[in-house]
Amino acid sequence: MADTASSCGLMMMKLFTMGMLWWLGSMGLASGHGHGRFDKHPLSEIDIYKTTLALRDSVSIKASPIILGLKGEDKEWVTVNVVNPDPSKDDWVAVFSPAKFNASTCSPVTGEEEEPYICSSPIKFKYANYSNSKYTKTGKTVLKFQLINQRADFSFVLFSGGLSTPKLVAVSNFITFANPKAPLYPRLAQGKSWDEMTVTWTSGYALDEAVPFVEYAVKGQAKARSPAGTLTIDQNSLCGSPARTVGWRDQGFIHTSFLKNLWPNFVYTYRMGHLLSNGSYIWSKSYSFKSSPYPGQDSPQRVVIFGDLGKAERDGSTMYADYQPGSLNTTDQLIKDLKNIDIVFVIGDLAYANGYISQWDQFMSQVEPIASAVPFMVASGNHERTWPNSGGFYQYTDSGGECGVTAETLFYFPAENRANFWYSTDYGMFRFCIADSEHDWREGSEQYRFLEHCLATVDRRKQPWLIFAAHRPLGYSSNEWYAEEGAYSEPMGRDDLQKLWQKYRVDIAFFGHVHNYERTCPIYQNTCVKSGNTSYSGVMNGTIHVVAGGGGSHLASFATEIPNWSLFRDYDFGFTKLTAFNHSYLLFEYKKSSDGKVYDSFTITREYMDVLACVHDSCSPSTLAA
Repeated sequence: MADTASSCGLMMMKLFTMGMLWWLGSMGLASGHGHGRFDKHPLSEIDIYKTTLALRDSVSIKASPIILGLKGEDKEWVTVNVVNPDPSKDDWVAVFSPAKFNASTCSPVTGEEEEPYICSSPIKFKYANYSNSKYTKTGKTVLKFQLINQRADFSFVLFSGGLSTPKLVAVSNFITFANPKAPLYPRLAQGKSWDEMTVTWTSGYALDEAVPFVEYAVKGQAKARSPAGTLTIDQNSLCGSPARTVGWRDQGFIHTSFLKNLWPNFVYTYRMGHLLSNGSYIWSKSYSFKSSPYPGQDSPQRVVIFGDLGKAERDGSTMYADYQPGSLNTTDQLIKDLKNIDIVFVIGDLAYANGYISQWDQFMSQVEPIASAVPFMVASGNHERTWPNSGGFYQYTDSGGECGVTAETLFYFPAENRANFWYSTDYGMFRFCIADSEHDWREGSEQYRFLEHCLATVDRRKQPWLIFAAHRPLGYSSNEWYAEEGAYSEPMGRDDLQKLWQKYRVDIAFFGHVHNYERTCPIYQNTCVKSGNTSYSGVMNGTIHVVAGGGGSHLASFATEIPNWSLFRDYDFGFTKLTAFNHSYLLFEYKKSSDGKVYDSFTITREYMDVLACVHDSCSPSTLAA
């Protein structure tokens, strides 16, 4: 009877928690959305369907140069000159790509009194007075935009009437890159085997135009070629608006090549190529990477982990002033220190495109110096995956209708099923078990079985450092909305998973979603199980939980009360770094994005026998039998 009562009590508790999860979601808490204007994508502020024509011959807008990338560049600055005899503080200039737009390309819009003249969002915009405060008096201004190659031409449009009632006043000349189809934005990722590196890139070349491949070699040795597979993203494969409507933009062709049987620790040069039907070749720039170490190899290995990077505009486009304010600082610090980084994990909420698909190209261009040089491993966040009735765990609209399709196609990760964004990967002395917090992780689920297998199958003698990561804080966070909810984590987050973390002695669990930094003590069941703050030695007894969600998006506040398990909190942008010096010594560092300096750190020193030691709820069966 006691067991029955216990089971009933557990069931009632889970039902109550599910109810709380729904309520919190409706209140904007469970999905991490209690930030008001910061959660609204800037492009969504434009009511593009309400555009009316107000063309005036007296107004001119001209862009130069007309041809970009004449020396092979994939980004270039463009000067836009505006002359408007009737200026207003609400005038703004938008960048459209493709350059040509008219009502013939628009689908009928339910609920609109008139058919829209423009039905696609611009890719960025600035207010006309951005660089000239006297614009409203003189009617003249010069704006600078940085454009990247996005496989189509561009035009600039001057609007009056603000963002809510846009009036199209003038359209510029069209400009384009010399080769808009060029292979661009390589993204490296670990393959399913330690000696395999994948190269994913984007181009405008269809399979009936050119054959994609990667040419690679160790310096001084013969070059080899590896074929590439090609994927596309269809508008109808997306789940809702704006991704399927105003936010849609063709992502071209996504190619992935698998470089196999690589020698460990060697520097390889590579470039992406396309063999055209006439026998000629189109080549990308040349890049290089260092191949992964053999699993268990005893050498220094350096790993960067954080979440919620987002993207920002180096031309100062006002649309991003408050949306991802730390993104460029984080990106630039990683680029600056790239020679001291071996692999990067961005654990969800990558571009924050939110259904405005053009933003993915801009994100990939921003991270290209990193992603082209070291494995750039990604996880799924709510802004990639969450959409109602799309097979996910949460029923909110955070992905803007992308429902995971875009991220799962643009980035390779070594999952058995790309629709399920969970996977494991080994790097030298590390084993990483990457969870997908947008799918059910609870005991009995497919993901739970995968995670247990990932944790159980690592050889801790060879790979002593066992790391868990997911987007939402499934462990511990004293962020204000989790504190208000009372669990100090995602509802139902650690109910089942903490048994796995403890049983398999996970060293550190990393999370994003909450836009700040926080570190706990080694903890199990809400209790610190090992003393110390900056150094730990011997048996760990529990798992250290780290929230590293300050990659770039607007910051999130902490609860006023500090739980006793919270050792360090920082309301700032930053990222974390792990350095395994050998099998017995691990260094953890938290660095601010503003200056790259270390603001929190700790070390773990232990031997193999410490990993095997019996700790609470993690003792192997034994016998006294002779």
